[in-house]
Amino acid sequence: MLITDTHTHLYSEAFDGDRTAVVERAMELGVKRFFVPAIDSTYTNAMLELENFYPDNVFLMMGLHPTHVKENYEEELQHVEQMLASRKFYAVGEIGIDLYWDKTFLKEQQLAFKRQIQLAKKYSYPIVIHCRDGFNEIFEILEEEKGEGLYGIFHCFTGTLEQARRAISYNMKLGIGGVLTFKNGKIDTFLSELDIKHMVLETDSPYLAPTPYRGKRNESSYVVEVLNKMSALYGLEKEEVAAITTANSKEIFGV
Repeated sequence: MLITDTHTHLYSEAFDGDRTAVVERAMELGVKRFFVPAIDSTYTNAMLELENFYPDNVFLMMGLHPTHVKENYEEELQHVEQMLASRKFYAVGEIGIDLYWDKTFLKEQQLAFKRQIQLAKKYSYPIVIHCRDGFNEIFEILEEEKGEGLYGIFHCFTGTLEQARRAISYNMKLGIGGVLTFKNGKIDTFLSELDIKHMVLETDSPYLAPTPYRGKRNESSYVVEVLNKMSALYGLEKEEVAAITTANSKEIFGV
């Protein structure tokens, strides 16, 4: 069984003490494809080192995370542009709008999101969207940018059925993680109304650990809990869910 974690921050400081063991635990369970989103320029070297250790398993993205859009966002976007021009990546991400913590830089977040979508189109890459308390703002920009060149993943999807259908209408897969296993997560109440061809699995590790690990550090091996929940909701064998969601990830990332 081959499982794909489409969103893991394996380079995070949270794994500095046992990164190798974390990767090995995941691989033992069949999780052998790790798609790694960027945050800002301070993490680029750590991402490249991670890829160097696991060249057959780790696939890097490049982008500026919305919570890291600050006064220096122009410099950060220049770094993103330089990196995209210098080598192969598999997506522009994670990018988007986050109004949960701070709304100070909303305008800059919107500008950064739009510019990075345009960079993704330039390089024919998918985008990986981060959305927290920003569905309306995200959809407004996607509406402006929609078309053949726009596609990707709506990472850590936590919206309503209506929002899910709208996200899918912009050529987005839904990144489904630990929230699916939460008692108050709500997406489990409607997910099976959507075709599984629109789903990919993710952890967002070290964040958002699924039940029964909720509140602890998340890691890629725990994506199996999400897979198990999705298997139950869709009435499919676990192996079939793994195969379908991995195929969906290949459709997006091209690998």
